[in-house]
Amino acid sequence: MRVPILMYHSVTDRPNNATRPLAVRPSVFESQMTYLKDRGFTPLTLGDLVASLYGTGGAPAPERPVVVTFDDGYADFHGEALPILAQLGFPATVFLTSGWVSDAGGDAAGKPLDRMLCWSQAREAVSCGIEIAGHSHSHPQLDQLPDAALRQELRRNKALLEDKVGRPVATMAYPYGYSSTRVRREVRKAGYWAACAVANTLAADSGDVMALPRLTVGRSTTMDRFRRAVEGRGVPLIYLKEHALTKGYAMVRRTRYGLRHVVGRE
Repeated sequence: MRVPILMYHSVTDRPNNATRPLAVRPSVFESQMTYLKDRGFTPLTLGDLVASLYGTGGAPAPERPVVVTFDDGYADFHGEALPILAQLGFPATVFLTSGWVSDAGGDAAGKPLDRMLCWSQAREAVSCGIEIAGHSHSHPQLDQLPDAALRQELRRNKALLEDKVGRPVATMAYPYGYSSTRVRREVRKAGYWAACAVANTLAADSGDVMALPRLTVGRSTTMDRFRRAVEGRGVPLIYLKEHALTKGYAMVRRTRYGLRHVVGRE
């Protein structure tokens, strides 16, 4: 089985410069979700998909599963995306950066790119069938962190989410989509049993549950491109540019981390 796991960020008509490339207009988002419903897709949370496909005790997967995910936790998820999802009866997964939450207080960390959800909005989303999942505490490039800082990012995020939302958190997504064997090992140790990368391809039931691929949906995603992506038609060609950039970034990050590791040992 091949499953489209969709990656959204902001859903707004008024993105700022930082979020604009990955911002989707509410009207476009509604059209995309309506297409999924009309075509017989069954949305699942990431946790439910993993439970059904990877033998962790869930119900069998529906005939046409799809997972709708949102990274970072922007405030417009509550104001724009959630009402559309609720109207259609769609669950979804929000990967929440705990240090970016608007009322994080003493736990604030990192530099949010726009207005963010508050804890009460996250709890309200859970009551509407939304899965709140991990996305690190301050949104760093996890594969560039030393071991101690990496563990802190993962475990603080998970602990805060579980405390503030009142639900177990068992899935996460890597900020920027970046990971490595070392990062994935620490993610498992932190108590997560599934994680999302980006990769811009369909997820398969034979794939690595700690690096589930997603399909980027952003400002430049036309309705035709969206339809072809979720139906699995010509996905490599649709994301040709993104694949080339990903390979280049991976090489740069491996070299950068290797140099830091060598210097740190001298």
